[in-house]
Amino acid sequence: MDYLTLSNNVRMPLLGYGVYQVDAGDAERCVSDALETGYRHIDTAQAYYNEEGVGAAIAKSGVARDELFLTTKVWIYHAGEKNAAASIDGSLRKLGCDYVDLLLIHQPFGDYYGTWRALEAAYRSGKARAIGVSNFYPDRLVDLCRFSEIKPMVNQVETHVFQQQRAAREVMDRYGVAHESWGPFAEGRNGFFSNPVLAAVGAKHGKTAAQTALRFLIQSGVAVIPKSVRKERMRENFQVFDFELDAEDLGALRALDKGESLFFSHYDPEFVESMADFGTRVM
Repeated sequence: MDYLTLSNNVRMPLLGYGVYQVDAGDAERCVSDALETGYRHIDTAQAYYNEEGVGAAIAKSGVARDELFLTTKVWIYHAGEKNAAASIDGSLRKLGCDYVDLLLIHQPFGDYYGTWRALEAAYRSGKARAIGVSNFYPDRLVDLCRFSEIKPMVNQVETHVFQQQRAAREVMDRYGVAHESWGPFAEGRNGFFSNPVLAAVGAKHGKTAAQTALRFLIQSGVAVIPKSVRKERMRENFQVFDFELDAEDLGALRALDKGESLFFSHYDPEFVESMADFGTRVM
């Protein structure tokens, strides 16, 4: 396993297992399968409604807690210092843990400055080994970095071969913020799994398009948290440390970048309204 060393010297595995859109009733089985496969980095969130299943799988796994890197995220509904602090304690109860390794603000909406103060307090008290943000565009990331006592250590953003976040990465690097990807497969959009460039580069190394895409991000210093509910796919996604892309491969894959989201824009008022409406349903 390869690691990213965060700004506070905490080491985060570059490959993890994400449980976004994993049904609450299936989360325990999926995380158990991931842990059996060898994953030691698990990513969940309050808004995924499956923290309890993640916690149950960890408790039954027999894997020592200090061998795991566990992430959860505070949702918009819990924005603000007091609300966020209470929700963090609630997440720890659901996960059955005294601490998480990484605690993120899930979206840059609501009183995220108050939420950040709650994350800072959680960090100081040992409830989180590292803190950061998710879905923060460069302008809001700079704002938080410049006007907070503790800078975010991670920014988890949409990142895949079609949206490589080059400009955002420059800002992250400037402030010492580690780059983590959600959606490394773009959820199959844009013909991802049949893309001829991914397929050709993969064939050169005896790997699939998915493995090639993960390797590209990992070699670029981007942490990835692919999701699958099938154990054979979990195994496939885990087998990305036994080959290396050369300069020609990297150039071909960099050329796939379109520099725009395949999902949403935080500058779109209708999207922000949809997030606010969804936020009221997450408890």
